[in-house]
Amino acid sequence: MTTILWFRRDLRLFDNAALYYALKQNTNVQPIFIFDKNILSKLTDVSDARITFIHQALQAMQLQLEAVGSSLRVFYDTPQNVFAQLVTEGNINAVYTNHDYEPYATEREALITNVLAPHNIAFNTYKDHVIFEKSEVTKDDGKPYTVFTPYANKWKKTITPFQLKEYPSKVYFNNLIKTPPHPLPTLQSMGFEKSTIPIPPIKWDENQIRNYTEQRNYPAVAGTTRLSVHLRFGTVSIRQLAKAAMPLNETWLNELIWRDFYATILHHYPHSAATAFKPAYDRITWRNNEQEFAAWCNGATGYPIVDAGMRELNTTGFMHNRVRMIVASFLTKHLLIDWRWGERYFAQKLLDFDLSANVGGWQWAAGSGCDAAPYFRVFSPMEQTKKFDGKLLYIKKWVPEVDNIIKYPKPIVEHKFARERVLATYKKALTEVE
Repeated sequence: MTTILWFRRDLRLFDNAALYYALKQNTNVQPIFIFDKNILSKLTDVSDARITFIHQALQAMQLQLEAVGSSLRVFYDTPQNVFAQLVTEGNINAVYTNHDYEPYATEREALITNVLAPHNIAFNTYKDHVIFEKSEVTKDDGKPYTVFTPYANKWKKTITPFQLKEYPSKVYFNNLIKTPPHPLPTLQSMGFEKSTIPIPPIKWDENQIRNYTEQRNYPAVAGTTRLSVHLRFGTVSIRQLAKAAMPLNETWLNELIWRDFYATILHHYPHSAATAFKPAYDRITWRNNEQEFAAWCNGATGYPIVDAGMRELNTTGFMHNRVRMIVASFLTKHLLIDWRWGERYFAQKLLDFDLSANVGGWQWAAGSGCDAAPYFRVFSPMEQTKKFDGKLLYIKKWVPEVDNIIKYPKPIVEHKFARERVLATYKKALTEVE
């Protein structure tokens, strides 16, 4: 009998829960990965850096598996078709994979279960992407937290060395299936090209983590680890990072806890992926001016800190977290454009795109989310620049023409006017009788 180990957002052969249990409980474990056509068909950039990154991660895993006489099978199809094919090939006793909390993943698993169940093939899933999930950290009455600080406090009281223990997958590598190497589909065969956007390496500096609290808000400083893309695709273990963070810097640890918090929110409130967490905010009358949205996307709003952030995103697939808050506030508050427009644009561009965190961040900026900034808080791009890029080092890197009044556009909207407009619009929506 063959056991299938399905890699998804956990692209590593170490400290991997599903891999560990599959190998410990079975022999002849066949690792697979599926380039999901349902997802890839929605991507608009043929040189999407995330596809290149995944492909390179799979190549690295393949070399590791070949070194122990095994091989990864990689498919380009819908998961439903792949599992129907695997069932037809026969002799499968079980499928192992790690939890995925996104709505599409939940639907996908229901379809896969329908394929497997008639053949009595077990479908086993494990927690791996977060430290605590679902209802593992709740209020004393069992209800989910919707405010971060009490959640984080309970998280820290609940954590023990057990949750940070590494899964020793390598101990059981002899239970991997012995097979000649399977060729991976090429990027070209899937309709993609190799991206030229570099991916930050998996590394962190203890001094960088120690200084994170003081440096994290300054986009011109290399004060963040840039590990978010590796957390997103599981090329690094969350347990590794939490273990590294705990003795060094609580602020950095809190960033990891935010991931757990947003994943928990998405699990308990799946509607928040598409509609306001606070329903009253769905009554806001957005302007949704397409020309202004295009100016925002292209980094041509006339607000240098906003334009620098958008150009950094468009060029590198990354944006500094402080600047993410500034550009999101600008889109929703200054331009009164629906947060979902910005969320979708980030989903297309961010290397580290993670639905729960992306939606959580955008709803925070718009005021519509759990534990969100109050609606009357409107970031001033000028004040944010003074505080966090006073010497314009970040701005001049991405907006070199900023001092040229001919080349650089005038502000797309006047700040005081925009602030008064959004406050009036929000107030009207939030005071309407249901």
